[in-house]
Amino acid sequence: MQIEHSLYPFLERLARAAGEAILPHFRTNGAIDNKLDGGFDPVTAGDRAGEAAMRALINAEYPRHGILGEEYGPENTDADEVWVLDPIDGTRSFITGLPTWGTLIGLKQANRPALGMMVQPYVNEAYAGDGKSAWYSGPLGTRQLKTRACASLSDAVLFTTTPRIFKPVELAAYDRIEAQTRLARYGTDCYAYCMVAAGLADLVIESGLQAYDIVALVPIIEGAGGIVTSWTGGSPVDGGRILASGDPRLHELVLKELAAVPAA
Repeated sequence: MQIEHSLYPFLERLARAAGEAILPHFRTNGAIDNKLDGGFDPVTAGDRAGEAAMRALINAEYPRHGILGEEYGPENTDADEVWVLDPIDGTRSFITGLPTWGTLIGLKQANRPALGMMVQPYVNEAYAGDGKSAWYSGPLGTRQLKTRACASLSDAVLFTTTPRIFKPVELAAYDRIEAQTRLARYGTDCYAYCMVAAGLADLVIESGLQAYDIVALVPIIEGAGGIVTSWTGGSPVDGGRILASGDPRLHELVLKELAAVPAA
């Protein structure tokens, strides 16, 4: 891959370590814990092992760097460089045996997403970017990622994890947009953003995201020519309501619908 960021080789090391830790737990019917009272937010031994492996490498190689991970929380997050980790994005897919989960590894520099990778070790493919370029590697070889042109909703393919992530006022806005698109697909988690970067889809609309759900994906989409913002056009770095688009013209069109949605 032609990604020039100086920390890219270390990013690849983190991805390998995570995959080696996680894969022994995939399709094993292992124990599942629930992190959410009054709901279902699953976590597995694979989640914990993957993040622990990455944290160990970061602390050994770059002890001054910060870490923000889904499973073990924040560590030195006032640092200029902060790694943002989601060992298994799509744990519901993971526990049901579906290979539509991925490990998200992002790097913030000066609180901006600077480097990111989504790696799926079971199918052995990775999507990576540094905001300037983005690349795929896997069974189909290695190739540069480029978003596709799509200026109208009537031509757009839209993803969201599930409409159930939206609160009522958000869902009404989402439904208006989905009704205008060519096709909508659910349940793909981080893969949705990578398909936008690959030029196979056009939009992702989501809400309620955490930083570790999105930071790694921003440099991939931006490196492929797309754009990621909040619903009001602000920075996506802290998560929340997120809009990702392959074509900036489509992004502006959808923002007009979403920016008016009141806080839920």
